[in-house]
Amino acid sequence: MQDTPSSGPGPLLPGPVQRLAAWCAVLLLVSGVVYVGIRLCDEFRAAVVPVLLALLGTALLGPLHRRLVKAGVHRSVAAALTCVAVVAVVGGAVYIVVAALIDTGDEIVASLKEASRGIAEHFGAAGTSLDDLASNARELLSKFGGTAASGVISGFSVVGESIAVAVLALLLVFFFLRDSDKAAGALRSLAPRGSADTLEAMARRALKAVEGFMRGTTLIALIDALCITVGLLLLDVPGAPGLGALVFVGAYIPYLGAFISGAVAVLVALADRGFVIALWVLGVVVAVQVLEGHVLQPAIQSRTVQMHPAVVMVAITAGASVAGVLGMLLAVPLTAAAFGVAEELRTRYEGQEASPEPSTDS
Repeated sequence: MQDTPSSGPGPLLPGPVQRLAAWCAVLLLVSGVVYVGIRLCDEFRAAVVPVLLALLGTALLGPLHRRLVKAGVHRSVAAALTCVAVVAVVGGAVYIVVAALIDTGDEIVASLKEASRGIAEHFGAAGTSLDDLASNARELLSKFGGTAASGVISGFSVVGESIAVAVLALLLVFFFLRDSDKAAGALRSLAPRGSADTLEAMARRALKAVEGFMRGTTLIALIDALCITVGLLLLDVPGAPGLGALVFVGAYIPYLGAFISGAVAVLVALADRGFVIALWVLGVVVAVQVLEGHVLQPAIQSRTVQMHPAVVMVAITAGASVAGVLGMLLAVPLTAAAFGVAEELRTRYEGQEASPEPSTDS
């Protein structure tokens, strides 16, 4: 009777446990890299923020620049014309919004004061403590007014910093558009040996995801702004073009931007036209948001990276905790880029797994 050769000792852990441990190690490594990257970006915010804004602007304006180049316009001239168009559009939108809010600001404040006075008169006589609350509110406002001077000074510094960031981002958009044809070669030269194709494919997929997101968001924002502007014009609400421009700008911050711009439109209607018209404006805003969520988003964003609303909300919250309003603006497109890179890696990995091994003839 021959002894069968004994096999070596079996693995210490089952296969599924080993795979789970490997995935946990990868997640920990990725989380650590992301955390360090966020901290570095926060430390060098003055340089990182203009670059990120310029990348978003390049993704949005890239198709226009390419059309101009195909039409025979020199790359530098096409980039300059694109930047001038952006300045004209953004500057016009900001002017319209500010002018509309200035025109109706006094009416909004007066309407809110009248509403609070009516509530106090209605409920104060019934023995409630609204009068005490009103007096406490006045005291708090007076204390807040004592610190307004320092707030104004810091506000000027914030405005100056924002203008500097916008100018730098615009200049970077010009250079990114002009030299976009050299980006792939520069990226391949920096890639480690053997990974140039993968790195270029990941960069192209991320740029494609951001381009799709920005184009889709811009189109949806334009439709929302037009619909709400038409509704406000029909209801004879003052400053309708400015409120429509505010809706357009706010659409780049999902959910929160629509809420803020819609609230401003309702307040303006309440100040000038009364409670009934304000309810009609609220109905218009809600109807447009329902149209966006059930029709526009599935139809327009169907060819781009799809993100669950929960993922979008988490990304916005994380962006707000890191960089405030600017973080909310950048969070969703950066998440779309990350989803694009993950999709590219998944496609390549599945392709390698599914590729048949070469057969050897015996």
